[in-house]
Amino acid sequence: MDIINQTNRTMLFEEINPEKLDLITLVGDVKGIDSLSDDKIKEINRHLLVRNFDEFLDKFSPTVYSFYNAASQKVMYTLKKPEGISEDSISEIRVDQNNDFLKMLFTLIDTKRSQGITNVDFKFENLLDMISPKKVMDDIRQVRKEIHYLHTQYEKLEEGDPKKLDLGDKLNGLFEEASKNYNNVMAMLPLAIEDIKTRLLLGSSQEENKSEAVQIGMLSIGESGELKIIEAPKNDGTDLMLLEDSGSNSLAAVYGEDYDSVSDTSSTYVKDLVVRTFCPLPTVQSNVDTAIEVQNYNTYLEFYKNAKDDFVKTVKPLVEKMLGIKMFFDQYATKNKGMIPSLLITNSKLDMTVKSGNIPRLETFLNTINSKNDFTDTIWYGIVPSIELETVGKVKVSRERFKGNEKVVKQDGNSIESLSMLLQVVKDYKLQVFFSFESGEETTFNSIATAGIDKYIDKCAVLVRKEYSEFAVPCMPNFTIIPKDKSGVVIDSKMLQTENGVKLSDEKEDILRLWIEGVYVGGAYVAAGIVAAYQCSEYLREQFKTVSKDYPGVRFDIEAGDNSLRVVTTMAKEITGFTNNIKDSINRKNFGFIFSSENAQLQGKDIKRITVYKARSLALSEDGFDSIYKTLVSTYIERSLRFQTGDFKHENIVKFFSNNPNSQKSKWLGTRGYINSVIQDGDDMSYIIDEKSHMCHIDLVFNGNVKNLEVMITKGTTPVKA
Repeated sequence: MDIINQTNRTMLFEEINPEKLDLITLVGDVKGIDSLSDDKIKEINRHLLVRNFDEFLDKFSPTVYSFYNAASQKVMYTLKKPEGISEDSISEIRVDQNNDFLKMLFTLIDTKRSQGITNVDFKFENLLDMISPKKVMDDIRQVRKEIHYLHTQYEKLEEGDPKKLDLGDKLNGLFEEASKNYNNVMAMLPLAIEDIKTRLLLGSSQEENKSEAVQIGMLSIGESGELKIIEAPKNDGTDLMLLEDSGSNSLAAVYGEDYDSVSDTSSTYVKDLVVRTFCPLPTVQSNVDTAIEVQNYNTYLEFYKNAKDDFVKTVKPLVEKMLGIKMFFDQYATKNKGMIPSLLITNSKLDMTVKSGNIPRLETFLNTINSKNDFTDTIWYGIVPSIELETVGKVKVSRERFKGNEKVVKQDGNSIESLSMLLQVVKDYKLQVFFSFESGEETTFNSIATAGIDKYIDKCAVLVRKEYSEFAVPCMPNFTIIPKDKSGVVIDSKMLQTENGVKLSDEKEDILRLWIEGVYVGGAYVAAGIVAAYQCSEYLREQFKTVSKDYPGVRFDIEAGDNSLRVVTTMAKEITGFTNNIKDSINRKNFGFIFSSENAQLQGKDIKRITVYKARSLALSEDGFDSIYKTLVSTYIERSLRFQTGDFKHENIVKFFSNNPNSQKSKWLGTRGYINSVIQDGDDMSYIIDEKSHMCHIDLVFNGNVKNLEVMITKGTTPVKA
């Protein structure tokens, strides 16, 4: 791979953060120029190119913006920064690995992967409550434990001790994280909810969820030997009672002082809440106004539930894109890193990218990186998720007798027209575009298992028999992270005041629940991810014995033999499989890049991951549609030929294909035995030069099937020796 050092850079045609720069803006005006400067390409890469998920989070800072609407008494969320509202009134919520919703989804994916069980048997509810106030509080308790431990160590050490200074840095970092929430009422709400619950339900068992009035006492033996609990003597001093060590006092003071320093609008209630949350001290408030606290609890809970509901609905499209990007990188699951996949994100919507005024900018960019003999920045694949898929069959109702699904207009979908415009452009630059359809229950494994793939074939009909068809790769189905019917999250129950104290309500209507409405990942992300992954010889080496380090995986046919059982996705199985009728239909049509959730074994071991069943483009062939590797090999050979022949010089083409042992063709033929050999057994390549038209016609033979490649030759000044 001395000449072409990577064959897996991918371009994602999607908007992540409208506040960040995008490809169209960075390229700028291209009137009168053929290509961009090297400095401009470096600048584009600096802003838009990522090599792992952490770098993606760092460069794109996915963000949700929120502000409070006093008129409706609601929290408003948006993915675009609201205009016409002062900066002070807008809160930016970073959607990163610290976000409870994203954290929950990552945990869910990892757990499901490790268990390897289907959606119907997986206990989604056990993980979905990670966004409830109780679980948020559990996370804080863990941080609290860490702070207490570090602070205890810190206090023991002498002033100036280097170790003490190191601990100080760690404590500063933890306090900084905690202090970010002081002014964020939404972040403090789950703390307030759990704080009230803890104080009012003091003394209750976990199962009862009810409590009577509490007065802390001590066990004693009376004058006559009777056993009784008497009220504990109160400490009349002003000192706070200690929990376990003397450090708790000073830590409580630090939190109080920190809140006063950082908070914009100081509140005694919030200050006490911060101290109680991060540094609980064993004092029982004797003057708790139960009625007010119960009212506060129920108000906070209702507000939190509604706000969380709105947040989840707003952030879900963004989170699905983020999960897709993570799944793209996750497919490269290898210990020994080699050709690491990279992703260039346009950060603009597809319809904006392919607007007539912007197409010259896209063309100039692609011309710069894909039409040179330097292949460092060459882009090989594209990803276009969320192609609109109109489904028919919904009955129109004149009146709604029962509450049904609300008709929601999906904002983030890409049209098939925009996709065809993109394909028209990228075909000249040899980008194979993996596209998937909009997410929802109608594009899942269950949907294909019951209805087959005909609706996808119908939708793609307009892309067939076109010049760009071989560069269009429809991917299906999409992956289900949380099914719609299992996406309920119990936030908590309302609290009721009783004669003797308080209790959490058992009534069904008092249980506050929000519905996430399902979370899905577009199949295109995973398809592009696994193709990008198996380009790396180190990745292939973990599954196959005969791998050449000199070649990428361009000729690797994932459909051949047991390749699909060796090179599997990282996604857990979702269903028990497709019926034989559905599989027969897929095999007859040989359509699309189709994933499978079948029961399978390899060398006596169960395969518990999603595998690739078909890997076809929209180029027609004798048995349906053509394998994607044929286009990839053709592109690879053409680029190698251009480089080695000095832009298709006549005499050099002859040398390239000659029987000389040092010719490129001879080298490829001589290394046929590897899983990633460019020319496999049963393959061949030949050429004919048409002197009149100055065209070189190359025939690439794959297992008896011929693929034609044409290049315009450059006439040399020296006579050609046959």
